[in-house]
Amino acid sequence: MTTENAEGSRLDDSFHVFDTTLRDGAQREGINLTVADKLTIARHLDEFGVGFIEGGWPGANPRDTEFFARARQEIAFKNAQLVAFGATRRAGGSAAEDPQVKALLDSGAPVITLVAKSHDRHVELALRTTLDENLEMVRDTVSHLTSQGRRVFVDCEHFFDGYKANPDYAKAVVRAAHEAGADVVILCDTNGGMLPAQIQAVVATVIADTGARLGIHAQDDTGCAVANTLAAVDAGATHVQCTANGYGERVGNANLFPVVAALELKYGKKVLPDGALAEMTRISHAIAEVVNLTPSTHQPYVGVSAFAHKAGLHASAIKVDPDLYQHIDPELVGNTMRMLVSDMAGRASIELKGKELGVDLGGDRELVGRVVERVKERELKGYTYEAADASFELLLREEAEGRARRYFRTESWRAIVEDRPDGTHANEATVKLWAKGERIVATAEGNGPVNALDRAIRTGLERIYPQLAKFELIDYKVRILEGRHGTESTTRVLVTTSDGNGEWSTVGVGENVIAASWQALEDAFTYGLLRAGIDPAE
Repeated sequence: MTTENAEGSRLDDSFHVFDTTLRDGAQREGINLTVADKLTIARHLDEFGVGFIEGGWPGANPRDTEFFARARQEIAFKNAQLVAFGATRRAGGSAAEDPQVKALLDSGAPVITLVAKSHDRHVELALRTTLDENLEMVRDTVSHLTSQGRRVFVDCEHFFDGYKANPDYAKAVVRAAHEAGADVVILCDTNGGMLPAQIQAVVATVIADTGARLGIHAQDDTGCAVANTLAAVDAGATHVQCTANGYGERVGNANLFPVVAALELKYGKKVLPDGALAEMTRISHAIAEVVNLTPSTHQPYVGVSAFAHKAGLHASAIKVDPDLYQHIDPELVGNTMRMLVSDMAGRASIELKGKELGVDLGGDRELVGRVVERVKERELKGYTYEAADASFELLLREEAEGRARRYFRTESWRAIVEDRPDGTHANEATVKLWAKGERIVATAEGNGPVNALDRAIRTGLERIYPQLAKFELIDYKVRILEGRHGTESTTRVLVTTSDGNGEWSTVGVGENVIAASWQALEDAFTYGLLRAGIDPAE
């Protein structure tokens, strides 16, 4: 069976992927979406290929009302149908006369999701009405909306807790919605307290007892939202409600991306358009940018660490066959395999990392052995290369080529912080460098000693290397490592630099933050000039 959306494209209706990022996901602490943000996310989700996009609650707030008005005019949906969310009519009234129900119709959305109470205590304490009247509210609202040509889904709020308390009444709500014409009745684990075996047992029983088509909406309070969603599918649910990156109230909702990946790759269900799954990592990160949250590095399937390998044992196996330590080919979801270089690295790790960086080690076992030992020796001193690929590549090239890449030589540097009587500080740095046979002395001020050093290097070298004008320090991290000599400690600095076309990270270690920063800056400028294709000066 298929269904047509407003633009005429045809979607398989046997299984629904329903996204509620714009409503339930937006309830996450720290997310505050503008209408423009919601339109952008809707476009990403439609491109990804979800079947339904729940846009919000029209009539409940002006922002959601405006979103539906603009979405109808500005987005030509190719895959998704837009869904409006709202509640059943008020107790004692009529759906045909309820202003909130009218707002749902006025939104123009072809599909409407109604939230209904299915926990008897919530009916009596929150709605302050009788159990019979609640059933009539469900029937009346569903019947009215379907008579107006709308497709209706019903979210049974707090269903699983309600089922524990009064299973007969919880199932009566499902029957009322189904018999009144709701296409799907969604069982909601609103408090997120259920476990997979419980979900599977309840869903199977409700399907058998009511004959309704069921969906699942799982919150992640036990860390089981994805597992609970798939357990419901195992029990016969054919509609899954999720949010991008698991955004949602409290700890979040079932994460759209692992759910869809599992359905496509593990269950063999075709729930996305051809080629869409390979866009999953890009879509995940794009939505994270819109909501202004850093993408989770360890998120399944789409995190940058999802296919990162550190242990030498893993690398040895992956060199023979990547499938030995990866459950899928990362390219299927638009991700890539990464090799991390650390003191756990073995020969295979170095060879694979060299290949990844474009450095041919030529099967030279002696060379690879030297690199392994040097990495382990430097990590013992506090260096880390798994987050500093640029510094590792410089080390690797130095060993492979028999010389260090050097565009300038440091004679000396100094940074001064002056504490002034008015409470302000002045930061000044002076560097003495040699480049292309020329001695260069440059001084600069900055908003901190490291910034002053960065500016002094640029001041001195930009005339010789104009490419430096494009370089920008975009991230700076400091970590104080465990002290080894009384109160002394070692400092590690990680610097990320950009040239507008890409980013690279470098590491420095020293007895203080300025010394460590200088090392990281030297590597950052050296790698940037290497990346720009400049021949070494010395």
